[in-house]
Amino acid sequence: MTHDEILRLLKQEVIPAIGCTEPVAVALCVARAKELLGTRPQHIRVVLSKNIYKNAMAVGIPNTGMTGLPIAIALGATIGKSELKLEVLRDTTRQAVDEAKHYLDELALDITVDPDAPDILYIHTEAEADGKKAEATIKGGHTCFVADKNASSIAAEESKENSDLTLRQVFDYAQTVDLEDVQFLLDGAKMNMSAAERSFMNNYGHGLGRMLHSGQCASIFGDTLFTKILSYTSGACDARMAGAMVPVMSNSGSGNQGISCSVPVYMYALEHNCFEEDTLRALTLSNLTEIYIKQSLGRLSALCGCVVASTGSAVGITYLMGGGYEEITFAIKNMIANISGMICDGAKPGCSLKVTSGVATAILSASLAIQHSYAAADEGIVEEDIDRTIRNLTRIGREGMVQTDDLILDIMTHKE
Repeated sequence: MTHDEILRLLKQEVIPAIGCTEPVAVALCVARAKELLGTRPQHIRVVLSKNIYKNAMAVGIPNTGMTGLPIAIALGATIGKSELKLEVLRDTTRQAVDEAKHYLDELALDITVDPDAPDILYIHTEAEADGKKAEATIKGGHTCFVADKNASSIAAEESKENSDLTLRQVFDYAQTVDLEDVQFLLDGAKMNMSAAERSFMNNYGHGLGRMLHSGQCASIFGDTLFTKILSYTSGACDARMAGAMVPVMSNSGSGNQGISCSVPVYMYALEHNCFEEDTLRALTLSNLTEIYIKQSLGRLSALCGCVVASTGSAVGITYLMGGGYEEITFAIKNMIANISGMICDGAKPGCSLKVTSGVATAILSASLAIQHSYAAADEGIVEEDIDRTIRNLTRIGREGMVQTDDLILDIMTHKE
């Protein structure tokens, strides 16, 4: 890939988002259907892939105090603007929430899961009013609208075009990119830090970030950089999973992944007074590593995305520790040898626990890598070649965990 192609990929995948991106993408699709209809729908039918449904069941919807799809759909139909993309719920005020609740009382709403959906990320919306009908479909990417069910999504086409990206290309690009071109990554890291600081002032989710930040467990964790990184990363996740109206910079369609691959790297850089150039190159490495791995894994899977995002952080931190390409490959091997089996059982407050586990492992993996201690080719799914090692991980998530994904959803939807 050329430098211009990689930069385009970065700017395509690293964008602001408000709220969990799965219910937000559903709201976005509904907003587009409403706009095509030209009036507020009286009947809305939404068909979802199982992974979209799984990630929208229990997560907080921004500024509503509510969870799940119905309120997200109602807001998409009332105040949603499709031009805002993953910030489609930006105008969710208390008045808008009250209006959406009343709208739900009179709306004929039908939500179904299609087990044979044409893509793992699939949303199809049909909106009707006064005998008129409009449809909108998102497929392959959280903001990728397609003409109909059978159309190929922009995201799928671009993923295919960019499938020749390698870790070496990722490293070389980060070393040579014009820093002005990636300044937005630093802005995104600061945005994600602000989300964490918001969480420290309120009791969001399980309050993991707030607990670590307050020093309540100082006798166990101490006042260390390690604890600070964990508190800020989990805190930002706490806030957005609970439905706080805070924007974050997402990566590959996930706010939690955007947080996990930026906040740890940025905090390490701040603590060690790293030059801005080094910080930007480390953030480029982290974000682009995440994108590279996700291209092979897919946007949604039974493998928790925090594994991928934390691997990006491990790479960025290794670089800031003074590591080169070799040490970066060691860090990735350590990550894959450790938390490659973490499952995704939907977006929810508990995601902050998984984010924290991933980031803690990233710091451990980077620290070992700098000492040239790493999982060798005779250990599990690790191989000598780093790109093949990454493909082994993504193959397990993409192919080997399909049945696991079905079982997870079955358990989630049949609780007693």
